[in-house]
Order: sequence, then structure tokens, then C-alpha cells
Amino acid sequence: MKAPTRPQGCTNLKLRQLGRIVTRHYDQHVGQVGLKNTQYALLSYVVKLGPIRPGDLARQMQMDASTLTRNLQPMVAQGWVRIGEGPDARSRLVEATPEGVRKRAEGQQAWKTAQNALNQRLGVERVVALHEMLDACMQLLVDEAHDAAA
Repeated sequence: MKAPTRPQGCTNLKLRQLGRIVTRHYDQHVGQVGLKNTQYALLSYVVKLGPIRPGDLARQMQMDASTLTRNLQPMVAQGWVRIGEGPDARSRLVEATPEGVRKRAEGQQAWKTAQNALNQRLGVERVVALHEMLDACMQLLVDEAHDAAA
């Protein structure tokens, strides 16, 4: 059978389908410690980078500010994250609370289990190749967006 000489189907659809499958896989694991996959990722960024301005956090996570605000609200309500005053009256800073740092550590153990299970299911070589391809594609698309804005 001859390989197609051009892509078959919609890349966006395929990526979204894969994303949903992978998200369900990780959610099964991090859900055991009371986190959603998105909350674990956000909490990890806040622990690593905080205190951080919301706009900077949104850029680091490649998400828009309104999505970040929506995702932070339940985490603030749980007491894992606080949004406090920044260096001036108009700015805010996001930081993890001690409970948030503990919750992130619980989530990290569950995430490691999920990652190891995914590596085993797909094969480490395939996961490494997937990461390399995704990183290269993201860089090209970020470069394209930067060039268009210039």
C-alpha cells in the first residue's frame, strides 16, 4: 500500500480527538486526588512561576486571559491559589497557597502514574517522537503568529 502524498483529513480534528483521549487518560489519574487535568497544569505553573501576574501566566500557558480567570476561580474557592495585590494598585499577582503546594504534590504523583502508563501503552520511542514533533510544530506556529503581528 502506497503512503498518501498529502495529509488525509483535518489536522485540527485529529489533534482535538487525540487531545480529548489523552485528557481523559490523565483525568482518570489526577481525578483520584481531587484535581482536573487543567487544574493540575495550572497549579503546576503557579507553583513554579508564582507569584505571577495573570497576563504573564496566561501567556506562559498559551491561553487567553478570560479562560485563565475562569479556571482560577474554583481553585481560589478551594483555597489552593490566591490572587493578591501586585506592586501597584492596578496589578494583581497569582500565587499558590501552602494547601495548593500540597495539592500540586499529590497531583504530581498521580500525573507521574498517568505519564508512565501512557509511555507504556504508546511506547517510549513514540512518545519522544510525538513530543519532538509537537514542539517543532508549536514553534513554527508561534513564529508564524509573531511574524504576522510584526
